[in-house]
Amino acid sequence: MFDLIIKNGNIIDGTGSKPRKSDIGINGDKIISIGDLKNQEAKTIVDAEGLCVSPGFIDTHSHADFDILRDPQHIYGISQGVTTEILSPDGIGIVPLDKSKSKKHIDYLSGILGHPPEDFDGTSFESAKKFYHKKSKINVAVFAGHGPLRLNLTGMNDIPLEGDLLKKAKYKLEESLEQGAAGFSTGLDYYPQTFSNTQELIELSKVAKSKNRVYSVHLRSHEKHRAFANGGILEAIEVARRSEVSLLVEHYRTVEETAGQIDVLLEPVEKAKKEGVDITMETYSYPVGCTIPLIFFPGDFHLGGIDNIMSILADQEKRDYWEKELLKNAPRHDIEGAMWTSIGREDMHDYAGLSVIDGAKKDNLSPIQHVLDIMYRTKLNCGFRVIPPQSISKWRQVEEDIMNLLQRPDYVVGSDSVPTGQTLHPRAYGCFTRILGRLRRRFNIPIELLINRMTKLPADKIGLKGRGEIKENNFADLVIFDSEEINDLATFEDPEILSVGINKVFVNGNLAFDKRKEVTELNGYFI
Repeated sequence: MFDLIIKNGNIIDGTGSKPRKSDIGINGDKIISIGDLKNQEAKTIVDAEGLCVSPGFIDTHSHADFDILRDPQHIYGISQGVTTEILSPDGIGIVPLDKSKSKKHIDYLSGILGHPPEDFDGTSFESAKKFYHKKSKINVAVFAGHGPLRLNLTGMNDIPLEGDLLKKAKYKLEESLEQGAAGFSTGLDYYPQTFSNTQELIELSKVAKSKNRVYSVHLRSHEKHRAFANGGILEAIEVARRSEVSLLVEHYRTVEETAGQIDVLLEPVEKAKKEGVDITMETYSYPVGCTIPLIFFPGDFHLGGIDNIMSILADQEKRDYWEKELLKNAPRHDIEGAMWTSIGREDMHDYAGLSVIDGAKKDNLSPIQHVLDIMYRTKLNCGFRVIPPQSISKWRQVEEDIMNLLQRPDYVVGSDSVPTGQTLHPRAYGCFTRILGRLRRRFNIPIELLINRMTKLPADKIGLKGRGEIKENNFADLVIFDSEEINDLATFEDPEILSVGINKVFVNGNLAFDKRKEVTELNGYFI
């Protein structure tokens, strides 16, 4: 007898093979049998007639680190069919970070991550995983972040990791990987990561390579003088070439200014792949991103961390200086093209949903002075997103580019979810269903291809053993959905609307989501 049989489903197994009708037998947390099980008994039988059954989706890039701890039901992810979240991309997070440094760094990152429960212990992966394992609706894997590794040794200071400091960083990274970190991540637009040079990244990536783990990177656009070939994709490729690590390039896609220029985007990648460099890239399904104002500021602004930043923001003369500095970089960082999504003071929530331009008018300030003022008044607990293109044709060209990229065998899906604030980016609620719904139909892409990019391909890349494929003895992370109905409903105007078309979701063999009834059990593993 089985614990569960899912019968009559159109199985899309994650390999890219075409759907086939079959039954799935599950005992405990594993898939035991795939085939004709009509004469078999089970404690529970689910009839998936006319529906698709696929592996659970793997979100390769999520900033839900603390949100999952605050709200382990994780409805916006599980209702899309996501059964595994990869946390702490961009080198952002507090694992592994000494307690003496974590409080201020949490405040520094609060515009992205919010705040964790007071008892959360991120001093090591051994301690952190106790807060996730069987305590959330979904499975969780966590990268070892470059930020915490650096903060432990140098604080928020511009100090190179060399000699003994580098040895200590490599040891801490090795320890983290041995304790279960999913890989090594860095974000070279975020500090203190950006204080690094290319050689430091190579040495740390050698540790990831030695443990057969991935190196995940948000490409550099700050401190370019420290980088091989002025940073960007060429630096990432050089790190992978010289360390031989498996490279995952975060949100590598076109944007409004480069819409339609896929060949230019991929030229250095194609050259490196011919040389044997192992590269996979990730994208989400929207034309614009979401971040914190801190990303606009170069290194001197960040020195000393949040205490020094607040002293800068409290001084009008220093604000004037930084306004001039940012105006020099306006072509690269367009503050005026942003809209507030998260304001960490209740008495200021009326700014959420305002563009920077409208907020500046409200405060009778210049746009940059307005941003500096909001940062000061919220103590950095604020975030914003880019405003989508005014031209629908540009918007749709970026979407076409994204879907063309996802047809390549070296692209995976990551939502880049930032589930903190009052007017979220809709990607938290709709990234996966948008791809499988409206965009798949618009561009007539085989569903089995897109399912592969969300399941087996990321599982193989990141090393999530026993997941990402409907296969005997694999974990029973499964999604039952209607391929004709599936769609995102979250919009930039109304971003917290659940998707449609997902019928049921199972995590480790247990029901985690049912569109017809409430399910509250927490079955996710730390993996």
